Order: sequence, then C-alpha cells, then structure tokens
Amino acid sequence: MRPRDLPRSTLRAADLLPLGTLGLRTQTVRALLSGLGIAIGIASIVAVLSVTRSSQSHVLDQLDRLGTNLLTVAGGEAPGGDEQPLRATAAPMIGLLPAVRSVAPTAQLETVNVYRNDHVPRGRTGGMSVRACDASLLTTLDGALRTGTFLDDGRYPVAVLGSRAAGTLGIDDVGDGPRIWLGGHWFTVVGILDPVPLAPEIDRSALVSFASATDLLGYDGAPSRIYVRTDPDHVPDVAAVLHRAADPEQPSLVRVSRTSDALTAQLAVKQAGAGLFLGLGGIALLVGAIGIANVMVISVLERRTEIGVRRALGATRGHVAAQFLTESLMLSVIGGLAGVAIGVAVTAAVAADRGWTVLVPPQALWGGLGVSLVAGALAGLYPALRAAAIPPTDALRTT
Repeated sequence: MRPRDLPRSTLRAADLLPLGTLGLRTQTVRALLSGLGIAIGIASIVAVLSVTRSSQSHVLDQLDRLGTNLLTVAGGEAPGGDEQPLRATAAPMIGLLPAVRSVAPTAQLETVNVYRNDHVPRGRTGGMSVRACDASLLTTLDGALRTGTFLDDGRYPVAVLGSRAAGTLGIDDVGDGPRIWLGGHWFTVVGILDPVPLAPEIDRSALVSFASATDLLGYDGAPSRIYVRTDPDHVPDVAAVLHRAADPEQPSLVRVSRTSDALTAQLAVKQAGAGLFLGLGGIALLVGAIGIANVMVISVLERRTEIGVRRALGATRGHVAAQFLTESLMLSVIGGLAGVAIGVAVTAAVAADRGWTVLVPPQALWGGLGVSLVAGALAGLYPALRAAAIPPTDALRTT
C-alpha cells in the first residue's frame, strides 16, 4: 500500500485533554511550579480588585450612615497646628441661618494638656488635645458612646475621651471612675466615645464642658471649631454664607469644609493605590507566562522522540501544535483557578479583620480566568509551533 493510500489521521476534541495533560501528569512538580507564577499574578489582580471594592463599599456605607450634610467652620491653624479662635458670636449667628439643623461649637484649649497621672513628664501628650464642648456635639456629629455618659452643662471636673485618646491613656472602662490629670486638675472620666469618622480630631481629644473649662482651665468663651449639620438639600447654600455668618468683618479668615470630602478623598487614594498593585500583579502574570513558555520549550526538546513517533504514525503538524498548545492552556487554567481561589481567600481575610462586607466583582473572577487563558495561549504559541515544525526523521534520529 502506498503512503498516499493510508487513512488520514484525525484528532478528535475529546483526545486533546488526555494528550494535553500528558506532560502535566509525568512532570507534576515542574507543572505546579510553572503554574505558580500565573497563580500569583491572578491572585494579586483578584485580591486588589476585591479588597478595593470591599473598602469602597465600606466607605460609601459610612457616608450613607453619617450623611454628607456636616460642615465644619474653623478659624485657621497656627504654625504649630493649634486652631485659631473664632468670634464668640459665631455659633449663635450660624444657628440663625435657614436650613441649619444643629450647631456644635468646640474650643481647642491650646495651653492645656492631658496625662494619665500627675507623674507623667510635661510635654509627653501622646498627640492628644483638650477640647471644650457641650451636649450638642454628640447629636450634631451623630456620635455614639462606647461606654458611660456624655457631658452636661455642669461645672464638675469630668471628661469624656475620644476613642484614640482613651487608648493612649490606657482607659477602656469608666465603671470605677478613672481619673486623669488635665490642665493641672484631676478630672473623672465619665464616658468614652466610639470612633467619629467625620471628625477624627475628636477621637484624639479629651472633652470637657464649657463651664468647667471656664472655671478651671482659663477658657475665654471663643470657639475654634464649629460643626454644623444642615438640610441635605441645601448644603452648598449654607456653605456659601458660613464665612460671613461666622465673622462678618473678616470672612476671609474663616475656613469652611465639608467633612465627608475627607472620606471621598480616601476612595481616590485607595483607587490610586489599587492601580499600582494591579500593575505589580500584571508584572507577576508576565513573569508567570514567561515561565510557562520556558517550561514548554524544554518539554518540546525533551519529547522529540514522542513527537517523531506521533508524526510517523500519521499525526499532522496541526495535531502536534494543538497538543502542546492545550498543555500550555491547561497550565494557565490551573494557575488561574488557584490564583482566583487565593485572591478570594485574601479578600475574605482582610475583610474579616477590618469588619467589611466581602465583595468580589464578577469581572475579577471571569476576568482573572480570561487573562490566564490569554497568557497561556501566548506563552504556548511559540513552543507549539516549534514542536509542529520538527521533522519526524530528525526527531526519531535523536533516539
């Protein structure tokens, strides 16, 4: 029978999987190591996208809960970071504005420090400040007490600690009436606040009443920062007139800010950071693809005899190319699936640690697998074409 009379060799789609996994089954450790680079790259991409989305959802939930209608009026800051005083009439005048729901004046007491006891050396403040306020502060900021009670208008030497100030002073319970050394006087701590995301300066402060600040700490009645809760539909209108309401004579010295803008800025910073990590994930994916290409080239050289036998038995160049391309794709799929699983696990761990809801974008899952397939196809294309180009006589001669 002449060669042209031999039946034409065929390769069914069902045959590609066992052929494509032949090298993986015989060189398991090498296959796993070559797929590790793809797994790391895909895991980085999935984790970055998912952690960013979970963080973004948490911040947006905070904004929805706390509202975007809180404005802050301040009198500028001195070079040392201390707030400058506003007019004593600023808070009452602001309270007269239409669409203003509540006003909470506070005053940073510049020369007053707080310590755990009277033996702590002066100047070791731990970054804490002392602020005078009244009961309106808690409702205006929509704050909450972790434990204890808030201030009233009394003249008793009592204080409420912000969350970070309480941690710095080592106080986590007020049941036994802990005392702190504040401005040269003993003050009893009656409450500890939960974190206030829209007013981080409160977290670092020890709060006292205006009355006790006047009697014991030399407070002169001028606020330095005023929190204003407005009608949500009229925030820009109120913000436009707050400068003049706080200081009709020198409105340019008054700073007005929307505190929710700080949380919005956090989103922008996190998204910028996510872009950097996505780039690093892309580099890891590229390295993984190069690793697969190297492994496939070595596999082609090691399996020249197998290629020659298959060609001699009637396999076409396309069959050989399809076999090695399938093997490269299988490597990338294994790495992609492992990377997606690792990325989801990392996201779940970060979310659990920070109290976020786990959100994994569908495009991160399907996109991760799609990118791994593309990387595998590109990495396996050259080795597959090289294997298909080997003449069967040359391949068999190497045996």
